[in-house]
Amino acid sequence: MNHERTRNRAALLACAGALTLSCTVAYGQDRTYPIIDTNQSAYYNNTSVLGSAPLPGEAFYGQDAQYIGLQPWYQDNGDGTVTDLHTGLMWQKSPDFSTLRNWSEAMAYAESLTVGGYDDWRVPDIKELYSLIDFNGWTFGGVPFIDTDVFDFEFPDPNFGLRDMDCQYLTSTIYVGSTMGGNDTVFGVNFADGRIKGYPKDFDIMGHEFARYVRCVRGGDGSYGVNNFVENGDGTITDLATGLMWMQGDSGTEYNWQDALAYAENLSFAGHDDWQLPDAKQLQSIVDYTRAPDASDPGQQGTAIDPIFNVTETESYFWSGTTHLDMPTPEQAVYVCFGQAWGYMGNPPFGEWQNVHGAGAQRSDPKDGDPNDYPYGRGPQGDDVRIFNYVRCVRPAGTTLSVSPMPLVADQTGQFSVSDALPNQSAWLVYGLRGSGATHVASLNTTIDLAGPKLAGSALTVGADGTAQWNLRVPAAGSGQSVSVQAIQAGNKSNVVSTQVQ
Repeated sequence: MNHERTRNRAALLACAGALTLSCTVAYGQDRTYPIIDTNQSAYYNNTSVLGSAPLPGEAFYGQDAQYIGLQPWYQDNGDGTVTDLHTGLMWQKSPDFSTLRNWSEAMAYAESLTVGGYDDWRVPDIKELYSLIDFNGWTFGGVPFIDTDVFDFEFPDPNFGLRDMDCQYLTSTIYVGSTMGGNDTVFGVNFADGRIKGYPKDFDIMGHEFARYVRCVRGGDGSYGVNNFVENGDGTITDLATGLMWMQGDSGTEYNWQDALAYAENLSFAGHDDWQLPDAKQLQSIVDYTRAPDASDPGQQGTAIDPIFNVTETESYFWSGTTHLDMPTPEQAVYVCFGQAWGYMGNPPFGEWQNVHGAGAQRSDPKDGDPNDYPYGRGPQGDDVRIFNYVRCVRPAGTTLSVSPMPLVADQTGQFSVSDALPNQSAWLVYGLRGSGATHVASLNTTIDLAGPKLAGSALTVGADGTAQWNLRVPAAGSGQSVSVQAIQAGNKSNVVSTQVQ
């Protein structure tokens, strides 16, 4: 199949060389809602970690790790705050772990907070907070779903009577319907188990208080998390805020995870053949939290997505390409509930199905299996297990980066050049080793690691003239190997080019 761009990390093949590349970028506007990469870097099948990246045409090709997104880029300000240099949001580095707060108390806490000399803190909305989630987390292994090299994180104090997985962080986003048979509900992100769910707003209908954590935020101009959809007239929708193009309709058929990946990779639609299964954060970006099938206001009732999109089924769940490391083995993948997030509550068979977490929740399903094996769902809230979910494919929108290879010479330092790029914004050059399934983010004056580079390094800020250069030294042992490179800026990605090292 002739893809417009090769985006997978497997295609970033063997690496060792001094090379000069010329990258040209054209943009219509700045991205006001940059989607930060999930940071997932390993490859999985239905039950285990793969030793290498799947190749085109192979099973499980097209999953999250094969697409290089906008890499997390944080700055610790040394005053108790962390700035996300992509979104412009400033975060509280260390929340108050000693106190659990209900939603009203969290709102009051944020309003009275002073950290780093700032007193204009607030509780983040659901899209702001979800920008921090990191899908290298592992629930069973006790690895949080947030970058603990940057942000402080603690599991609950045993004196609170909570489980380790009860690390829900509250947001300002109020659900427009209700959950659990009538609870006023707010959304939260659980950084211990990698989910979005709706939780009681202060107290549930039985009078039980729900109190958890809050990580405050400040800054921004209010545009982060706000979509700017344009209907293209060809069955696609472009979000100018994120730089992503979406299928206006969905797959019309439900698939297991492997088949969902294949559907996206084999899709040729509206003149494009570079469609992909969205990662978890891309997919969550198009949730409309002002809509829900059970919204109390009839004018807000419907699937939790802008009506500019078409849906086959109101009560629908959609697959992402992101594996959810929740079990001892990687047998689950992330889905987003665009309909109500159903669960079976009560002792089977005398319980009932309820909307337990709200439309807009993010949970996970087994990648394969028989839904009939879960007649009453699973987990504490009896989460609905479907296994076969819908697909809405995505691709980068706008003019893409262009990369041209130059001769490579071992044991010399070469320069990567980017020109005509978006000024004063970060850009990357990435490369990888054949068979390693990994990529490396090129930083200034870096020696290429022939042993297998990992996703690391720093971004470069493009100058006011739209140019930036990377200098990389190639070890002598790199002679005879092949190098492949891709350029990235503001979520746009170039084609991948390969050249032999002399």
